Amino acid sequence: VVENERLKQELKACKTSLLQEAPPPACTATDCPHSQVRVWVWHGQNQVRAEAVKTQFILCVYYSSYVTEIVEVESSGSQQAVAEAQAKSAALQEQLSLQRQLLRELETQLHESQRTSTQLRAQILVYEGEMERAQGQLEAEMQNLEEEKNRVIEEAFIRAESEMKAVHENLAGVRMNLLTLQPALRTLTCDYNCLKRQVQDFPFMLEKAITEAKQEICQVIGEVSSANQELLRKYKREMNLRKKCHNELVRLKGNIRVFCRVRPVCRGEHDSAENMVSFDPEDDALLYLSTKGKLMTFELDKVFHPQATQEEVFQEVQSLVTSCIDGFNVCIFAYGQTGSGKTYTMEGVAKDPGINQRALRLLFSEVTEKAPDWDFKITVSMVEIYNETLRNLLGDNQGEKLDIKMNPDGSGQLYVPGLTEFTVQSPEDINRVFELGHMNRATACTNLNEHSSRSHALLIITVAGVNSSTGHRTQGKLNLVDLAGSERIAKSGAEGSRLREAQCINKSLSALGDVINALRSRHSHVPFRNSRLTYLLSDSLSGDSKTLMMVQVSPLVSNMSESVCSLKFAQRVRTIELGNATRRQWENSSTTSSPTHDSVEVTYTHTHTLERVSDALTNEISHVC
Repeated sequence: VVENERLKQELKACKTSLLQEAPPPACTATDCPHSQVRVWVWHGQNQVRAEAVKTQFILCVYYSSYVTEIVEVESSGSQQAVAEAQAKSAALQEQLSLQRQLLRELETQLHESQRTSTQLRAQILVYEGEMERAQGQLEAEMQNLEEEKNRVIEEAFIRAESEMKAVHENLAGVRMNLLTLQPALRTLTCDYNCLKRQVQDFPFMLEKAITEAKQEICQVIGEVSSANQELLRKYKREMNLRKKCHNELVRLKGNIRVFCRVRPVCRGEHDSAENMVSFDPEDDALLYLSTKGKLMTFELDKVFHPQATQEEVFQEVQSLVTSCIDGFNVCIFAYGQTGSGKTYTMEGVAKDPGINQRALRLLFSEVTEKAPDWDFKITVSMVEIYNETLRNLLGDNQGEKLDIKMNPDGSGQLYVPGLTEFTVQSPEDINRVFELGHMNRATACTNLNEHSSRSHALLIITVAGVNSSTGHRTQGKLNLVDLAGSERIAKSGAEGSRLREAQCINKSLSALGDVINALRSRHSHVPFRNSRLTYLLSDSLSGDSKTLMMVQVSPLVSNMSESVCSLKFAQRVRTIELGNATRRQWENSSTTSSPTHDSVEVTYTHTHTLERVSDALTNEISHVC
């Protein structure tokens, strides 16, 4: 409202000033001759006089509601004055238009303010009515609440009086009870003091009891621990004695010793059966396989964990290797499916050699220890059976045909005429021999093994010794055999030459089963010549040799069926009794310097023991084929 009043006053002042500044009436044409005209132009309170000389122009002046004047001016000075007057007039007109626009805005604001004021007055009237109604309701509610308060106070007072009366009655009863319970209270106080003293003494009593209990428990634990240590010592002693007796029984019976080695999972193999292959922590001769929901137990002579090193494996077979120096024939062969680690166990790698190189190094060590009294000669030859053909791995001509014949010295032993033999005298000689043999051996890639051995490889080590003082002679032979892996054609994906190799491998293993079947049936003719493999292994299978089988097992789920078959076959082979091995030795005489046929004659008195393995090996070979 104050702003509206101020705007009205400003508007009135503007109108008054405009009326006061109005110019005098304009002169007519008769009063202004063309030769010389005087023109008055008003600008505020200032007057400007212009004289026209020659030039004529029309000056139109608009100033609010002033009269329009048309003047002819001839003077140049008058024209300049007129131009300045026109510029000032334009500026004044612009200011006038701004003042008019401001006036219109102020009027608009005034109308808006009046309309808003009217609306606010209406709302104030509405709010005042609502406040009067709310005040009436509030007064009514206050009156009702006051009445309710008075009623509640009266009820609470009445209830408090009744409760107070009951409390007084209870208090009187309590006083009577208190007078009655005072003797009991004194008794309870005495009991409480006694219990308090006992509680104060309880930590000392408890600590004493705990100390005594700890002493008794420690004493009992010591006694139990001593008893357990004694029992454990007796158990280990009995286990060692049992194993020693078992090994002695195996030696006397001539059983084929069976070791098992589980290879670790290689990089890139994702179907490992860690939960399917388990070991007995107390007995290293037991192996457990979980397949198809069943737990199968296999008992062998020794089971090697996947973490077992080449050195640990060789420590178990080195006693057989050293018996070769004493004149015994020893055969160690690795059996298992392709890709189970047979070649690694037998040959190993350059940084971690297998049984072959370690055996030769051990023989060198033993020969060196006996050097003052004995003179030994160690010769090495390597042969492989590839597609039923003998190949000389250490010879220069790989295409040379070889054959197996009976040794003409009357010893009953077999030999291969033309087979290259190297006399080794140092570890360097051993490395050259194995590099040459490994380079010439046949390997290929299949679906089951990237470097699958496609032939049976035999390392033949002959140790001949002479006692320089007594002339006593011994000759032992160590056959280290890496059999080709049994494989299923459908899984290995063998085609072409690989297929023919697989067929020849399975055929030679079948021939081995036929030989054992003939020995079991006591046929007059044993078909050793049906296969090169059986013919070369006839010395090892005829009872004149200490034989060890190293069965290799793969931990993969995809190979679990083949692993089970290999372990079942190994258990059956373990029951074979070949009889006590014959030691090949003879005394030096003037008539002969070689062993006689009688001193090394191979007998078949134990043939009936081979019958136990015939069905096992035959079934295994049939399953593999």
